[in-house]
Amino acid sequence: MSEWHFACAFDDLVPDRGAAVLLDGHQIALFRLSESDDVHAVDHLDPFSRANVMARGLVGSRQGTATVASPMHKQAFDLTTGRCLDGPDVSLRVWPARVVDGLVEILLEPEIGAA
Repeated sequence: MSEWHFACAFDDLVPDRGAAVLLDGHQIALFRLSESDDVHAVDHLDPFSRANVMARGLVGSRQGTATVASPMHKQAFDLTTGRCLDGPDVSLRVWPARVVDGLVEILLEPEIGAA
């Protein structure tokens, strides 16, 4: 069953900087974009280095697409789809995020095949 979980206050997120949260055993990187105030949530685990570092990544854009670049090897990931722009066979899990009454919430969905 999917449930929305409190992650942090919206004002706690610094625009164009990442923050890491641990929700129900999942390490998630949150990003608040300065141009739109949109909040994006992706896996904190860098699929290339296997280190939990994505919240420390560099926020930017590529051809109008909001991205985060891994701080380890600099691969860029689309914050909306999670797709790696430098290696299309690799992606980050994207977590639905919303802001309600000034609070950031993440939708935690059960993993496919989980009991």
